[in-house]
Amino acid sequence: MFNLLSMDLYRVKRSKSVYVCFLLLAAATVLVYGIMWLLETPQGQEIALRIGLLVPQELTEAESILDGIDSLGFFRQICLDGGMYNVVFGIWVMLFICADFQSGFIKNIMALHQNRWNYIGSKIMTAWIVDGCYLVLHLLFALLMNRLFDDLVPYAGWKDILFYLSWVWFVTAAFAALIIFICVLTRSVAAGSLAAVFLGGGLVVTTLYGVLNMFNIGDWLKYSIYLTCAMGPQKYTSVKNLYVYVVGFGFLILYTLIAGIVLKKKDI
Repeated sequence: MFNLLSMDLYRVKRSKSVYVCFLLLAAATVLVYGIMWLLETPQGQEIALRIGLLVPQELTEAESILDGIDSLGFFRQICLDGGMYNVVFGIWVMLFICADFQSGFIKNIMALHQNRWNYIGSKIMTAWIVDGCYLVLHLLFALLMNRLFDDLVPYAGWKDILFYLSWVWFVTAAFAALIIFICVLTRSVAAGSLAAVFLGGGLVVTTLYGVLNMFNIGDWLKYSIYLTCAMGPQKYTSVKNLYVYVVGFGFLILYTLIAGIVLKKKDI
């Protein structure tokens, strides 16, 4: 499996998609920081009034948008709470997996590595490594933007950052395993793309959650991947906060096993 992992990491390093997807996340971060700078700072508000982005009556309301939000909370709101990170990351995972099936490279891999569990394990570990790099680099970029935009929000403590990144890494890796399962099952770029957008963006879960909540039976969906990302704790306050690790690790194992079983059952 480690030979496959080494090959996959080499392919990732040479691929364009992994860099393009990260640039999308970085561009969204710059855009959001730029908009908030226009709304929250005196210099920005002067420009916003001049270009018609704000009217004088909205100034007081605009100044309170970031009240109580630190750099970690702002980072969450930019990419993870609304699902943008999972959409972009899920699209990269789809491209990475479907490339093997679209090009026929999967046949060459299976000719050399007949144990299909090794293939799934390599893909999961590659996605997990890329996921970790994305999260850390994106957070560092967001902190850099905060510095460049005159410390728009106060900085979060490193203990809070490490706690948050550690559990969200598990949960987003579980989402990658879900996309891998869908791609292995369907071998379709279209199906993988739709899954990344509708599941990663929360359209399916939030709609179902809203319907079930009308009958007071929707609380279990709080433990879904999307709502865990959106509603999970930002700070460690008690042992109850550790449920996010159980959700992430549980779904990661579940979708990895299902993907492996599907790959073993289907012809290449």
